[in-house]
Amino acid sequence: MPQKKPDNSPVFQLKVTLKGSKPPIWRRIQVRGSSTLGHLHDILQVVMGWTDSHMHQFIVHNQYYGAPDPEWDEDMKSEERVTVGQLVSEAKDRFIYEYDFGDDWLHDIVVEKVLEPEPGISYPRCLTGKRACPPEDIGGIWGYDEFLEAIRDASHPEHETLTEWIGGEFDPEEFNLTEVNEQLGRW
Repeated sequence: MPQKKPDNSPVFQLKVTLKGSKPPIWRRIQVRGSSTLGHLHDILQVVMGWTDSHMHQFIVHNQYYGAPDPEWDEDMKSEERVTVGQLVSEAKDRFIYEYDFGDDWLHDIVVEKVLEPEPGISYPRCLTGKRACPPEDIGGIWGYDEFLEAIRDASHPEHETLTEWIGGEFDPEEFNLTEVNEQLGRW
């Protein structure tokens, strides 16, 4: 049986920020340049805390990448046929990841560094991050702001309904780096 060829592609350190979030919801991750955008989608779902329940796309240099559907958008290119390293190459390059076209969660992704892989380190990995991912189907960043207002104020008319809907307490400051990296490590 042939041996798996070692991946010597560079490592891209990316800062992923959920656009419009105040204070910012963000993650700093490292991924191989050989990762397809499809794989990056899977990584972003884990590090941000999404559930992969909605459509998504990447927008890089005015080109759309995702899972093409001829009935939806003929101009979309397959995210499985292009790698991170083919689309970005240096610090300060940036692109957009859009998740859930209804809620319109836009993630600004900026290349912070291009690095040589470190021996003994597994990629992808999350280095740090701040704040919890908003709940799915909350109505985008505007709905999230309204949700936070309601769950923080016990006298708010929607407090009880939204607290029950979310399944109890929700801490917008919570981010568990260890849990995220454990999930990434299962790949």
